[in-house]
Order: sequence, then C-alpha cells, then structure tokens
Amino acid sequence: MDTDLIFILGLVLAALSVPATMSAISDGRAPRAPILIILIAGAMIVYAVHTHPGGYAFADIPDVFFGVIGRYLP
Repeated sequence: MDTDLIFILGLVLAALSVPATMSAISDGRAPRAPILIILIAGAMIVYAVHTHPGGYAFADIPDVFFGVIGRYLP
C-alpha cells in the first residue's frame, strides 16, 4: 500500500474519532472504540512517516492529501 495513502487514512481516522471521543466523554461513557481508532490512526501515521523517504513536513500535508484524492478518485 502507498505510504501517502496510509498517512492520509491515518489523519482522516484520527480527525473523525475526536468528535466520537468528546461525545462519549460528555455522555459519561468510556471512549473505548474512539481511543482504539486513535491508536490505530497514530500507528498508521507513524508507519507512513518512518517508511516514506524523507518523512513528511507540515507544509507537505495539503499536497499529499490532494495528490491521494486525485490518484484514487476517478
């Protein structure tokens, strides 16, 4: 699998799990599933950064994001 795709999927999963975590905390429930998703997303991001030659810079994230969208969507 492409490291750019893994990186972007990790970022999207992490971003989508934050509202679920806040919802669970505000309802008084244990945020088990959202925390698990955040851990998986973090592992995906770390793997992509370590295997991509040169890593990623913050300024590269929009280019990588739109490059992945352009590559995988018709």
